[in-house]
Parts: sequence; C-alpha cells; structure tokens
Amino acid sequence: MQIDIKTLDNGPAGSADLPDALFAAQPRRDIIARVIQWQLAKRRAGTHKTKGMGEVSGTTRKPYKQKGTGNARQGSLRAPQFRTGGVVHGPVVRSHEFDLPKKVRRLGLISALSLKQAEGKLIVLDSVGGGTGKTKDLVVKMKALGWTSALVVDHTVDAAFLRASANIVGLDVLPTIGANVYDIIRHDMLVVTTAGVEGLKERLA
Repeated sequence: MQIDIKTLDNGPAGSADLPDALFAAQPRRDIIARVIQWQLAKRRAGTHKTKGMGEVSGTTRKPYKQKGTGNARQGSLRAPQFRTGGVVHGPVVRSHEFDLPKKVRRLGLISALSLKQAEGKLIVLDSVGGGTGKTKDLVVKMKALGWTSALVVDHTVDAAFLRASANIVGLDVLPTIGANVYDIIRHDMLVVTTAGVEGLKERLA
C-alpha cells in the first residue's frame, strides 16, 4: 500500500510502501476494546481500602444482654449496621491486572493502526528532527498541518522535538517500542515517521 510522505512543514517528501498486513488489515474493534481494557487495568493503583469489623476501633464487648431489653440482639458495636461499624465486603488493596495473550495484544495494535489508516487519519512524516526545539515554532507547524490531537511515533524520539512538544496539549510523542492501542485510539491523528514505520515492522514481524 502506497502512502504519501509529508514533511513537518507540510511539504511533499515522496511516498512510502506500508505493509498491508499491518496497515490494511480488517480492524477488530472488539480486540481493540479488550486491549484497552487490559492496559487501563494494568495502570490502576489498586490502593483502595476500607476497614472491616476486625479493623475499626471500638470495644469488643457485647453492647447489652441478649434477652429482655426489647431491642434486636447485637453482638458488637463494630457491626456494619452501626455508624462506627466496619464495611462489609469493601474494597481491599489488590492488583487489577489480568493476563492477555501476546497474539491478542499484537492483533490489537495492528487493528488500531489499520483503523487509523482506514479513517484517513494516518500521516507518514519523513522526520521530526532538525527543529529549533521551541514550542511556539512547533505550534505554528501544527496549525499548518491541521493537527489538534496527534500521537507522533518515531523509532528514536528526537530530543529537540520532544522538548518542543512537552507543553502542547493534545500532542504526544512515543518511540515505536512504546506505541500502544490506548494512545493511538485516544488521539485523533496518528503520525508515524519513516523510521517509525520500519520500527513497527520490526516490532510486529
């Protein structure tokens, strides 16, 4: 599959041959959803915690005798029906991570790449290097390209470009090893350099 290559100044820079197996596959939206769920589950801290009956402060003494008071029988003021009681089946510190086969993760990334290509939201740049490293210059170039939300994937992230993009809302930069389904989907445009295309070929070979 042939695609035109642009420069960061919105000029032509030839064309590139993208492998159909990676950029023209049938997108599996169900697989994309599974991979995103897996990614978000992995990043959850899991530090939520409530205290149970054995952890709240309070006496262990029976509040009143079992019979003869006319009240419902009670065994502890730490019981959940009391205001200062413990929580029943509350959240505990745990990991939300779950396993997802490598083949499914690979298919999810291919589906995300192919979806952007099918929607016409995939751009191939010759390079993002050689800039001034100034944010204001990059903002002007983004406006000329029409980018409001873009993920730039390069094989090795250029330090000057990374510094210039650090304070631009909606623009993120990742190396090919860090390209992931969630970031690709949550950005409107996917921008891949020619070196990034080669890196994705190696990663997904």
